[in-house]
Amino acid sequence: MKTVTPDIRKFLETVHPYDSLPADELERVSNQFYLQRATAGRAIYSRGEPLAGLFLIMDGEVEIRDHSGVVISRLMPRNSFGERGLLADGLAVTNSYALADTLLLVLPVAQFRRLMAEQPVFRRFFSRGPAREAKRGDYALRKGEELMSRPPITCSPGQSVREAAELMRDRKVSSLCVVDGERVVGILTTRDLASRVLAQGRNPVATTVETVMTADPIVLPDDALGTDVLNRMLESGIAHLPVVRGEKLVGMVTQTDLTRFQAISAASMIRQIAEAEASADLVRIAARVPQLLVQLVGGNNAHDVVTRQITDITDAITRRLIVLAETKLGPPPVPYLWLACGSQGRQEQTGVTDQDNCIVIDDSFTEAQRSWFERLARFVTHGLDACGYVFCPGDMMASNPEWCQPSREWRRYFDSWIDNPVPKAQMLASVMFDLRPIYGQFSLFEEIRTNVLERASRNSIFVAHMIGNSLKHAPPLGLLRGFATIRNGEHRNQIDMKHNGVVPVVDLGRVYALKGRIPMVNTRARLEAAEDAGIISAGGARDLIAAYDLIADMRLRSQAEAVKAGRQPDNFLAPYDFGDFERSHLRDAFVVVRTMQSALVNSGNTPA
Repeated sequence: MKTVTPDIRKFLETVHPYDSLPADELERVSNQFYLQRATAGRAIYSRGEPLAGLFLIMDGEVEIRDHSGVVISRLMPRNSFGERGLLADGLAVTNSYALADTLLLVLPVAQFRRLMAEQPVFRRFFSRGPAREAKRGDYALRKGEELMSRPPITCSPGQSVREAAELMRDRKVSSLCVVDGERVVGILTTRDLASRVLAQGRNPVATTVETVMTADPIVLPDDALGTDVLNRMLESGIAHLPVVRGEKLVGMVTQTDLTRFQAISAASMIRQIAEAEASADLVRIAARVPQLLVQLVGGNNAHDVVTRQITDITDAITRRLIVLAETKLGPPPVPYLWLACGSQGRQEQTGVTDQDNCIVIDDSFTEAQRSWFERLARFVTHGLDACGYVFCPGDMMASNPEWCQPSREWRRYFDSWIDNPVPKAQMLASVMFDLRPIYGQFSLFEEIRTNVLERASRNSIFVAHMIGNSLKHAPPLGLLRGFATIRNGEHRNQIDMKHNGVVPVVDLGRVYALKGRIPMVNTRARLEAAEDAGIISAGGARDLIAAYDLIADMRLRSQAEAVKAGRQPDNFLAPYDFGDFERSHLRDAFVVVRTMQSALVNSGNTPA
C-alpha cells in the first residue's frame, strides 16, 4: 500500500452517497474525514466499544464478525461499516478486522450525525431504506384509536330508552356504547330507537336499553388499521364499530369518522364480496387482486398495509363462501370455528399465495355429523381455489379430515407436538402457531391458544427444537459483499425473497412469540411485542424490523412490477438488476437477519 497522502475529495466523488452531496458540502466533508491505517490481522474495533465514527475503506479488505465470531461480511474499497452502532447507542455491534493492510477513512461521530440531520441523501442511504412515516391523510395507516373523532359516550343496560335518547340528543351522536363496567355488552343506535321502540309502540320510559340494543356487537382492537375498520363495516353492513383494548372500551368509530379516509378500491371489493350471491361472483372479484396490489404498492404504502388489505379480501371471500355453504347445507349440527394459518393467518398475503386453513369443532361433535363438515370444507376450499388461492401442496386444509377435528383432538395434537418435537411435529407446530380465527365461534380457539402458548413456552426441549427449525432458512449472503443466488434453472442468478428473505424473519418472530407467550400472529406485531417484553433488545428489534420492512417491501415491489409487465408475480428477485444503493441496503438487511439468527444459535437453547 502506498504511503502518499490520497486525495480524499477525489475518492469521495466515486462513492455513494457522497457523490450526490452539494459541492460545498462535499468539500466540507472531505476535510472532516481523517486517515487510519490498519495492518493485516489487526482488530479495527470490537463489539461494545465506543465507535470513533463511520469507517470507509479506501484500500484493503475488512472482515466483519458477529459476537460469536461468525463471519457475516467481507468488505472491499468503497464499502462503509460501523453505521449500525452509530445509529443505535454509539457502541459497536460487531467485530471488525483488517484482512490485509488497509487504509481507512473515518468520519467523526459528530459529523456523521450532522449529515444524518442535514442531508436527506445521506440519511436515506444510512437509515436502511425508505422511512415508514404514516401519511396522515391516509386512513389505512391510522389505527382504530386515532380514527375516533370524540371520546366514547356510553350508557348502562338498565337505563331507560328515554334517558338514552336524551343523551344522544344532548351529545349530538347517533349511537351509544352500552357498557357493563368497562366491558362493551351492546350498542344502541338511532335506527334501533326507530325500529324497535317507536315502530313497535313501546313505552320509552318503561323500556330498558338492554331489551332493544344489539347485544354482543362486533368490536375491533385499538391497533386495528383504518382499512380493517372500514372493511368490517362494509362486510357486516354496520355504521358504528366499538374499539376496545382487551375488553375495555376505548371508543367508537363511525362511517362519518371515515368519510375523509376512503380506500375506494379495496372497500368496493369488500362490499361486492359481502353481496355476492354465488361462487362465480367471488371469482370475478378476486381476479382484481393483482391490480389492487399494483395500486397499493404504487401508492407507496408500507408492506404491512398492503398485505393487510389483500388479506382482508381473502378473509371476506372465505367468510362469504362459508355463508353460501351454510345456506346450501343448512345450519351446522354443532358450533365450529374456521381458522386460517400460513400467510393468511399472519395477515401477510401477497400476490402469490396458496390456502392454509382448518376447522375446530365443538366437543359435542359426533362422527355421525362429519358429513356436514366435509361438505362445508369441500365447498369452501374448492371455492378458494377457483378464486386463485390454490390448494395447499401439503394438504393443510380443512378438506383434509386430519385438520377438521373437535377441540379435544386439537388439544391432543398440540400436546403430542410439544412432547415429541420430531421434524414433522416442528413443521406442523410452526404452521399451527400462526392460526387466526376467521368465522364461527371464536371462543373454541381461545382456550387452546392460551394453554398451548403456556405449555410450549415452559418446555425447554420443544423451544430448543423450534429454534433449530427456525434456522433452516438462511439469508442469501455470499462472502464477498455479494449474494448467494440460485445457480441454475429458471431462476438462475436470482434469490428467493420468500424462503430466504421473508421466512427467516417470520420464523424468528414465531420463536420470540413462543418464548414470550405473545398471542399475536402477525410477524411485525410479534417483533414489536418481543421488544416490549424484553425478549430482544431495543437495538436488535429496531434493526430487525427495519430489515424486515426493506425485504418485504422489495418483494412486493417486484411482484407489482411483474403484474404491470403482464407476468405472473412470483417470489424471485434478481439483485444485480438493481443499482448499488438498493443492492447495498438489501444485503445489509440480510446481514441483520443472519446476525439475529446467530444470536439465537448462541443463546444456548438449540438442541445438540
